[in-house]
Amino acid sequence: MNKRYPYLIIWLVTVFILWNLAQVSSCNEDHAATLKSAATKDNLVTIDTLKIPHDKFGEAVRYGRALMLRTAYYIGPDGVNGHYTGNKMNCTNCHRDAGTRPYAFNLVNSFKEYPQYRAREGRILSLAERINNCVMRPNLGRPLPLDGREMISIMSYLKWLSDSASVNSHTKGLKNMEVSFPDRAASSDQGEKLYAQHCERCHAANGEGQMQFDQATYTYPPLWGPKAYRQGSSMHRVVKLAQWLVANMPFDKVAHNKPFLTDAEALDLAAFINDDKKHPRPSKGITEVQYPHANEKAIDYDKGPFNDPFSETQHKYGPYKPIADYWKSKGLKPTY
Repeated sequence: MNKRYPYLIIWLVTVFILWNLAQVSSCNEDHAATLKSAATKDNLVTIDTLKIPHDKFGEAVRYGRALMLRTAYYIGPDGVNGHYTGNKMNCTNCHRDAGTRPYAFNLVNSFKEYPQYRAREGRILSLAERINNCVMRPNLGRPLPLDGREMISIMSYLKWLSDSASVNSHTKGLKNMEVSFPDRAASSDQGEKLYAQHCERCHAANGEGQMQFDQATYTYPPLWGPKAYRQGSSMHRVVKLAQWLVANMPFDKVAHNKPFLTDAEALDLAAFINDDKKHPRPSKGITEVQYPHANEKAIDYDKGPFNDPFSETQHKYGPYKPIADYWKSKGLKPTY
């Protein structure tokens, strides 16, 4: 009897573990089904990765998706397949869920939208050039070879997204969530208080983020400092970052149909994160001319000359309404 007792204990523990795993799996499936149902109901953009084909093209698609999710592991400073990015951030830090999350720099339509005229460069860019923009700016890297496995795989993934998504003019989440402009300028000081309340627990007091236990990449990416996105990145513009924040942060308190931050709070928080007087940010290697045509500059881009009478400070922090109204009065379309 005593000899059998340990085996009985092992059997009972095994049954208990398996039962709990079944419960967790069931909960995860129910949660995924709930999210998919909500997305369908709200006409949000969705993607089913189970439909990636099982052939040579599918292999490229899967590697392209893996590069989006684990950029640093594959091609970061210690990358197993090359050293192209200069920090340990991942593409999915901005393009959430490998570019499929609604209102999170969604990439579902990107393959269809390029080549595209880009005001920042003042010329038409290919999709490959745009991908390398991200590799070089927020990821502090060097360009991927245009005919290399990584570039081909990322483009294959983006093509598969474009071909697989059922989108129409009513599909939500393909673009950023709009923010309304308050009558005041965005406040870095007020944003600092918001950061302490909502962001510091993940991104740390000095904005350095939190590394994973294996030091391969970040659990929560840095927001400023030598390993964060550099000046000239899209996220370095206050309105652009605010649009992302209001739809995505704090990650455990926000929903696609119920933002946690107000528009004004998102702008304040973006102003604090992007306050170059308070925070160091990578600037080495910035030699390219941005927005060469003054009448095409984003209104939250803060480097002159401008095609309006407003200062660099107002272009960076606002108030943005007077700038937008001025542009409209001149027959120009304000962009941000």
